[in-house]
Amino acid sequence: MSLFDLTGRVAVITGASRGIGRAIALEAARMGATVVVSSRKIEACQAVVAEIQAAGGKASACACNIGHKSDLEALVAHAMREHGRIDILIPNAAINPVYGPSSKVSDETWNKVLTANLTATHWLCQMVLPGMAERGGGSVILLSSIVSIVGAAKIGIYAISKAAEAQLARNLAVEWGERGIRVNSIAPGVVKTDFAKALYENPKSAAAIANMTCLKRLGEPGDIAGVAVFLASDAARYITGQLILVDGGTSIFSAIG
Repeated sequence: MSLFDLTGRVAVITGASRGIGRAIALEAARMGATVVVSSRKIEACQAVVAEIQAAGGKASACACNIGHKSDLEALVAHAMREHGRIDILIPNAAINPVYGPSSKVSDETWNKVLTANLTATHWLCQMVLPGMAERGGGSVILLSSIVSIVGAAKIGIYAISKAAEAQLARNLAVEWGERGIRVNSIAPGVVKTDFAKALYENPKSAAAIANMTCLKRLGEPGDIAGVAVFLASDAARYITGQLILVDGGTSIFSAIG
C-alpha cells in the first residue's frame, strides 16, 4: 500500500461537501491525507470533517465561494495557517446553471460559468503551485467531464468550460513539470450525484444512459474518488498532463454492430 499512502500530505478539495468531492475527501483521508474540506456552506463542510474525524482521519473545514477570488485566497490562507502546506490540490467545485442551447445563454451566464469552472481553477493554481514547487512538488487534479470531448446540445457552455479545464491541466503540466508538480484531469461520465440529477432522475433516462456504457450502469462518486487518490499518490508519479476518462466505457461504446 506504500505507493498509495498519502500520510503526511495535505489535500485541498473544493466542492467537497457532497457528491464526487465528498467521496474524494473521504478516500484521501482514509489513505492518510489531511484534508481541507471546502464548499460554500461551512455547516456542510463541518459535517464531512466530522465524518472523516470519526473514522480516525484528519481534516478541517473552510467555506469558499469559488466565484470570488478573495474566498479562494482565504481558502489557501486557511490551509497554510492550519496545516502549513498544500501537497494535493483538487479544484472540484463547478456550476451549470443553464440547460439548453448556447444561443440562448446570456453574457452574464456565460461569464458566471467560465469564471466558476475555469477562471477560479486558474486562480487557485496560481496561488498554490509556487508553494508546491518550493517544497519539491505536488499533485494537482482537475475535474473535467466526458462532455469535454464531444459536442453537447443542452450543456454546451459547461462542456466548453470543462474542455478548457483539460487544456489548462496540459499547459500547467508542461509549465511546472520540472519543479516536480504533476497536473492531470479526470473526465467523469454520468455519475449519480445531485449535480447530474437532471440527467438520470427519470428511470427511463437513467436506463438509456446506463445502456450507453460498456458496464451498463451509471457511475458512483467512489468510482471517481479512487482515480483521484491514485493520481495524488506516488503510484502515479510518472503520469502528468493526462485527461483520464472514467465513464464506464461510454466514450468507446457503439451500439452499431
